[in-house]
Amino acid sequence: MVSKSDAPVQAPAVFRSPVQFLAFGFGSGLSPKAPGTMGTLVAVPVFLLISDWPLLWYTLFVVVAAVVGVWICGRASEQLNVHDHPGIVWDEFVGYWITMWAMPADWLWIVVGFVVFRIFDIAKPWPIGVLDKNVKGGFGIMVDDILAGVMACITVQIALWLSAV
Repeated sequence: MVSKSDAPVQAPAVFRSPVQFLAFGFGSGLSPKAPGTMGTLVAVPVFLLISDWPLLWYTLFVVVAAVVGVWICGRASEQLNVHDHPGIVWDEFVGYWITMWAMPADWLWIVVGFVVFRIFDIAKPWPIGVLDKNVKGGFGIMVDDILAGVMACITVQIALWLSAV
């Protein structure tokens, strides 16, 4: 299996395979420019659909999405024969949903969460970058975005708290 690749993936293949359809974020990962950002953008409407759920149900949804995401991303990576293809964006979905845990679903916080998550995901500060480089397979694809989501969640929760003081 080769490392990250910008090799294009054919859209018909993504739409025929349920695993790739989910891994590629319902097709958002096919974007030729900034597929991770596009994937995160497509995660926003899903957040809006689940944001009114009780926190326990929201948390369970995100945990299941993360656990299933390990398999989805790993399987898609195997099918493409590329570890962590840039078009695999299910990890961005989960990372954004983690960022938005217990956050109000108003546009200010949706945008703040989006920007803060993308900063952590792109910059990959320690230990995110270490995990990104050293952990392989589906878990490796997911874990850096999960941690970026946790760090972004802490950041936006602090910002929310400070805005209420």
